[in-house]
Amino acid sequence: MVDLIRSGKAPEVIRRKGAEGTLPLPVEDKIEILALLAAAPEADLREKALETLRGWDPAEVRRVMASPQTAPDVLRFAAEQLLAEREELRESLLWNPSLPAESRPLLQPKPSPKPVVVEAADEPPGPPRPAPPPQPVVQEAAKEPSGKPEAASEESTIEILAKLAAGEKIEGGAGAQVEAPPEVTKHDDALTQKDRETLIQKINNMTVVEKIKAALTGNLETRMILIRDANKIIPRAVLQSPKISDTEAESYAAAKNVSEEVLRLIASNRKFMRAYVVMRALVNNPRAPIDITMPLINRLNDRDLKGLSLNRNVPEVIRTLAIKAIKQKEEAAKPKLPTKH
Repeated sequence: MVDLIRSGKAPEVIRRKGAEGTLPLPVEDKIEILALLAAAPEADLREKALETLRGWDPAEVRRVMASPQTAPDVLRFAAEQLLAEREELRESLLWNPSLPAESRPLLQPKPSPKPVVVEAADEPPGPPRPAPPPQPVVQEAAKEPSGKPEAASEESTIEILAKLAAGEKIEGGAGAQVEAPPEVTKHDDALTQKDRETLIQKINNMTVVEKIKAALTGNLETRMILIRDANKIIPRAVLQSPKISDTEAESYAAAKNVSEEVLRLIASNRKFMRAYVVMRALVNNPRAPIDITMPLINRLNDRDLKGLSLNRNVPEVIRTLAIKAIKQKEEAAKPKLPTKH
């Protein structure tokens, strides 16, 4: 149905129902059709599709725009047409690996206007204010030759690393003596372009325990950088962050620039694998190990099985198993003739 509408060969009645969002299709297909019809040459059809799309459930639109399986032209339409009215789509689009590169500049936040400086009115001079008391000089614990804070920090680091290496879950307050830079903990919507430019440099200068702290308590952009860290213990800490959403986990499962260890950790995490979109992204990732994707094929729905069978990026054995699963479902759906006794 989507291909018919995309090619312009769909009957008029189908296109009208597509613009109204009433076709009996999955939500992903409905939203994709609305995006296609919003660029239709017919003005009334275009306006109806835009009206339907604006009134659609924001959570469903955000989920579709965050999925790596969404068509690039639909993501481009969202960046160009919907972002101005739906700011909540910015984060989902920004971390979607399927978004075309030419659309990414549209996601950069606009610089805030410079504050207007208002000169204060002349006031009569008042009594002189007392000078502030001198502040005591506090030496940094890291510079002390043999102080307890440094020893405590070292013990905390060893404890954190040991727990993570053993696969244990650690609390976000572990290693609380480590202070993260403000760019790490600042809310993603509040990050400026300058913050983003300096974030990578600051993370590169962090120690292992500082990176662990940032992975557990940092913001989305910090985790997106640390998930690719060469030290295997850092991505493990990222995946234990309580702040990770299904959308973010899906982007990691679909990423082609993360290590095989990260994909294995996602596959072994029950919380992540309960989300269908995460499981689907993992199966379609060509970097995912075959031994963790093969058992997941039978969990795919018919539409995604067909897409997997046509995906030339995944290993041949995965596509073959997808084709086999499709044939098995077709055989099971056929009516069985009564046997003669």
